[in-house]
Amino acid sequence: MNHLVAIVGPTAVGKSRLAIHLAQTFNGEIVGADSRQVYRYMDIGTAKPSPEELSLIPHHLVNIVNPDEDFSLAQYQQLAYRAIEDIQRRNKLALLIGGSGQYVWSVLEGWGIPPVPPNLEFRHSLEEKAAKVGKDKLYQELMKVDPIAAQRIDRHNVRRVIRALEVHRGTETPLPQLQHKKSPLFNALTIGLTTDRGELYRRIDLRVDQMVGQGLVAEVEKLVNMGYDLNLPAMSGIGYKQIGMFLKGELTLAAAIEQIKFETHRFVRHQYTWFQLKDGRIKWFDIQSKTDSEITTLLAKSIVGE
Repeated sequence: MNHLVAIVGPTAVGKSRLAIHLAQTFNGEIVGADSRQVYRYMDIGTAKPSPEELSLIPHHLVNIVNPDEDFSLAQYQQLAYRAIEDIQRRNKLALLIGGSGQYVWSVLEGWGIPPVPPNLEFRHSLEEKAAKVGKDKLYQELMKVDPIAAQRIDRHNVRRVIRALEVHRGTETPLPQLQHKKSPLFNALTIGLTTDRGELYRRIDLRVDQMVGQGLVAEVEKLVNMGYDLNLPAMSGIGYKQIGMFLKGELTLAAAIEQIKFETHRFVRHQYTWFQLKDGRIKWFDIQSKTDSEITTLLAKSIVGE
């Protein structure tokens, strides 16, 4: 049986650092499961692994599309399976790392992605509707037609809400029923990293300050100068949106930084709806205790020890 180790958990908890340590220890390669790190040129604001880390351990599904290119969950899943199979074929350990719940579970659970092509006209009409009446109205509409899908989607993520409404319109079938599951051909061990909320928020705030210090403003300016519109889905992510507002004179830099921190705190709470502490499939470790040796021992028993 081919093995896959997934490392999940909220933003800023230390997933990438652990993944590199395990990849070095067990001759592994990393498959990204981050919906923002797939974009080229967006490095600081996505907390992408550094060039040194990328050269140290092979990383897959990082820097694969431009910010103005569409990239779907179905595309991600297909590329992830291809990367995992390639790594396993070379007798190396595949490590799936990321905090994007849909990306992670689409791979681990073998989702059948809804066969509904994008309807640009329908999407545009809903975007206009959201601008006029507010994104909450769209979310309430989704709650009426597909409450199960709505519960799994962040009400603030207009793009995901629109996609769920698009799928429902194209099939008149609830999204979860379309996401039928087919067990993948590997044996997965899922490790979760967590800690108490106060410590997590402290780490997030420190990371945001570091991002600004590393040149986040210059990164967003460069993207705009390259012709990438601030209204692109890729550019509407946390960090890029707020710095974009600063560049347009709509926020002070201090206010933009505070908004980034606030929105990231909120995003973390949403991540825990995807990676639940009571989920028996996830072996949780608190990062404030010494976890590296425990996780290394667990992997040695689960994988090497078979």
